[in-house]
Amino acid sequence: MSIAKLYLQSGREEAVRRFHPWVFSGAVARVEGVPQDGDVVEVLDKRGNFLATGHFHDGSIMVRIFSFVPLAEGEKTEDGRPNLAYWTRKLQDIRQVRTVILPPRTNCYRLVHGEGDGCTGLIIDIYNGVAVLQAHSIGMHRERQTITEALKHVFGEELTAVYDKSAETLPDEYAAGVQNAYRFGRAEVPHAVQENGHTFLVDWITGQKTGFFLDQRDNRQLLSRYTAGKKVLNAFAYSGGFSIYALKAGASLVHSVDVSGKAVDLTIRNVEANFGDPAGDISGRHEAYAEDVMKYLKAHDHQYDVVVLDPPAFAKSMSARHRAVQGYKRLNAEGLRRVARGGILFTFSCSQVVDRELFYNTVVAAAIEAGRQVRVLHHLSQPADHPVNLFHPEGGYLKGLVLWVE
Repeated sequence: MSIAKLYLQSGREEAVRRFHPWVFSGAVARVEGVPQDGDVVEVLDKRGNFLATGHFHDGSIMVRIFSFVPLAEGEKTEDGRPNLAYWTRKLQDIRQVRTVILPPRTNCYRLVHGEGDGCTGLIIDIYNGVAVLQAHSIGMHRERQTITEALKHVFGEELTAVYDKSAETLPDEYAAGVQNAYRFGRAEVPHAVQENGHTFLVDWITGQKTGFFLDQRDNRQLLSRYTAGKKVLNAFAYSGGFSIYALKAGASLVHSVDVSGKAVDLTIRNVEANFGDPAGDISGRHEAYAEDVMKYLKAHDHQYDVVVLDPPAFAKSMSARHRAVQGYKRLNAEGLRRVARGGILFTFSCSQVVDRELFYNTVVAAAIEAGRQVRVLHHLSQPADHPVNLFHPEGGYLKGLVLWVE
């Protein structure tokens, strides 16, 4: 069975030759065949020379590329889809990279990071033997069972379950017929994992994203260097990642604030998981508040030695970028006002449409508004298990700053 072929306009093939993993609809000159959303297609230049293979979608991004070389006969099905042999080899190669980059005493990490691992539209997170799969394209979602079988081959008895949590990340019309479900095995939630020797309880069924914000692992570890004997505010705490690291490092007081009461409950459970119930030797050193962060910052005049601002994405499209920037400015100005003289601010943005330079300039504007002198100590990003494809800089979504505040 032949697969559909997309021929690019003259001059529009250069981005693909430079290994950019997206083909935009405006670059396509003609389509040979009648591909449906999620079908595998080949991308060719105007002369018919092979460029790449990917998943088709009738939209702005028309092809999400997963291979820049033709699939071998033994690695594809009759309709051109990558088969079990392909996915097993691919995941084995990716896992080998993880064995090199992961820190000790850590059994939760991102195994597959979309474009960064040559798997456009696919996320797989590992939580102590459980793989949580999240497809961001119809094509990758159609591969889910084959990917599940490949995970079983790659991890063997180490793998106890595979959970598909794609309903929230797929196109709306298609997602209406999708339900999150186990593809293999089962596991109780919340599920205990280890990160740099710290214990966290993860709920991939009802929790945010795949259950835990794995992308802040290195930044949480960095926080530990600055919190011994300090008063710390962890704003947008979710399940208390930064709070646990601060407490383990000897912080004298940690306040965890999140608008979600469920998140605050999980934070408290994570404190208990690390220090005993009720909170063992840190009695009186941790308090959690289910409050809106901006209202908390404005209503309380506490001065903290270290403030962490890790909000959710303020913008998911270019049309919302201006409003997001104003939101980041207001948040950081209030956060800076809560930092004691000689204290430190950890501040982040995970909004992909707010790039590193714009975020930096927004924090500068916030410092001017707050009237604080500031030194930059660190520029922060996502960890190595969230790699960025050199030819797809859009994958570098997480940016952060560590600031010394006078």
